[in-house]
Amino acid sequence: MFRNQYDTDVTTWSPAGRLFQVEYAMEAVKQGSAAIGLRSKTHVVLGCVNKANSELSSHQKKIFKVDDHIGVAIAGLTADGRVLSRYMRNECINYSFTYESPLPVGRLVVQLADKAQVCTQRSWKRPYGVGLLVAGLDESGAHLYYNCPSGNYFEYQAFAIGSRSQAAKTYLERRFENFKDSSRDDLVKDALMAIRETLQGETFKSSICTVAVVGVGEPFHILDQNTVQQMIDAFDIVGEQEDPAAEPDAAAGQEAAAEPSAAADQGGSTDEGVAPMDI
Repeated sequence: MFRNQYDTDVTTWSPAGRLFQVEYAMEAVKQGSAAIGLRSKTHVVLGCVNKANSELSSHQKKIFKVDDHIGVAIAGLTADGRVLSRYMRNECINYSFTYESPLPVGRLVVQLADKAQVCTQRSWKRPYGVGLLVAGLDESGAHLYYNCPSGNYFEYQAFAIGSRSQAAKTYLERRFENFKDSSRDDLVKDALMAIRETLQGETFKSSICTVAVVGVGEPFHILDQNTVQQMIDAFDIVGEQEDPAAEPDAAAGQEAAAEPSAAADQGGSTDEGVAPMDI
């Protein structure tokens, strides 16, 4: 994107009908560390990648609890996400005090979208530079929404935002049809696998990711690192056991070959299966 005469003010339209300041805010979301969300009939799982500015600093918090039945994961400007999560928390408290019942997830998402939209229509304000994945559970079931800096919001079965999120989207698109009937543990496993897809050459461990769950009979909470690490270790074991079992089936479908050649093919295909997970 290049600076031009139509991007000095958020209320200035370009001849092509674009608001460049809003597009710049959406670009800030793409530059943030990845966040993913996926849901079944009974549970919603949020996950994010933890990135520290240096080896001497801790990472910034990317997942926030809003209420017992709602939580958010953010990508973009963390400060903006913190302010919006506090706004959402206040809305939940006020609704609960007034009506003595939990705030429906859809209503909160609309209020959040309206708040973001105001910043695209006031010259003395700027759009929020953060995207939010809102996970929640109410009387109508489990929900996963994405709130955009433009004021738009969308409901998803699974979604990913942030840098290198396209790799996670590709994984989720291949698997999303199974999410609706997935168990809680299977949903967490798919979330971790999607997070792993966004990493580039980094060792996948619990210290560089955060996972949170909300579901029926389970208030929103962040899983501790030991639990996440145990799941990651289990995935590696499963992957090692499944790959060799799959190779003989693939080899049987080909023409007969010498055993050394078959062994070489198996070794090459195993490397091909592992390499994409390290990207």
